[in-house]
Amino acid sequence: MKLHELSNTPGAVHRKKRVGNGRGNGHGKTSGRGGKGQTARSGGSIRPGFEGGQMPLYRKLPHRGFNQANFRTEIAILNVGDLARLADGVSEIDAAGLAAAGLIRAGETSVKILGNGELGRAIKVTAAKFSESAKAKIEQAGGQAIVA
Repeated sequence: MKLHELSNTPGAVHRKKRVGNGRGNGHGKTSGRGGKGQTARSGGSIRPGFEGGQMPLYRKLPHRGFNQANFRTEIAILNVGDLARLADGVSEIDAAGLAAAGLIRAGETSVKILGNGELGRAIKVTAAKFSESAKAKIEQAGGQAIVA
């Protein structure tokens, strides 16, 4: 099968509905918009939750609660391949060194190392978390993966 041999399934493609073109097509006169009023007008729509001027339900109910998002800790993600791009003279890496190298944002203290990429030399890496594959690749290259 080739691209130029493809065709739509019969019944999948419909003709565009032409509203306002006389009574015969069933969409004449008011063009499927019903009678008069706000919803019959161009651009006329009623926002979600509007109850015709009555006090809406979402304003009647109390808004209390707890959101865990306020207390979450953001963890910067790095791959083993990113560590390999650091300067050859570097033998020990931590969050401050990664920020100085521009691999993570300044002020980020929690770093997780993932196993995408290859590492060619021994590096001592200090991070909050390591994936199993990242830990294996760092130790296979002769380095150390230290959880801090």
